[in-house]
Amino acid sequence: MLLKSDSGRRTAFKLLCASAFSFTAFVTAMAQESPQMNLPRVKLSVGMHQIDAQVALQPEQRQIGLMFRKEMPASEGMLFVFEQAGKQCFWMKNTLIPLTAAFIADDGTIVNLADMKPLVTDSHCSEKPVRYVLEMNVGWFAKKRIKAGDKLKGPPFDKAR
Repeated sequence: MLLKSDSGRRTAFKLLCASAFSFTAFVTAMAQESPQMNLPRVKLSVGMHQIDAQVALQPEQRQIGLMFRKEMPASEGMLFVFEQAGKQCFWMKNTLIPLTAAFIADDGTIVNLADMKPLVTDSHCSEKPVRYVLEMNVGWFAKKRIKAGDKLKGPPFDKAR
């Protein structure tokens, strides 16, 4: 497009910027409404039970977590890793499947468990400062008779920090 005046160029530039902004907003909105499926994975165990966990390390990954998933295989979960121990609280906004959160100390010891209902914004918090939270399908821990005080093993817990 050939524009002869400065005002015509400014108008074209504004339209181009508005289009780019709209496209970016659209892509961002679409990304926020789809599950994150390609996070790094780690193998964990508790007793004789194996877990294939996706690892949410970055703040954006932790913020999205398991949102928008319609299902999750029985032995899979998501391990949330925080930079330092603190009181960690989780909610289920945009999370479609019921989950149990295991709040875990640096050495892999489960501090407490919390069952969480889908699409509810109630907070579920650790009873003491932790750096790790493992989310599994609701009932997974209960069926395996895993409870507070039990210890997970795997690379994150091999060397207590």
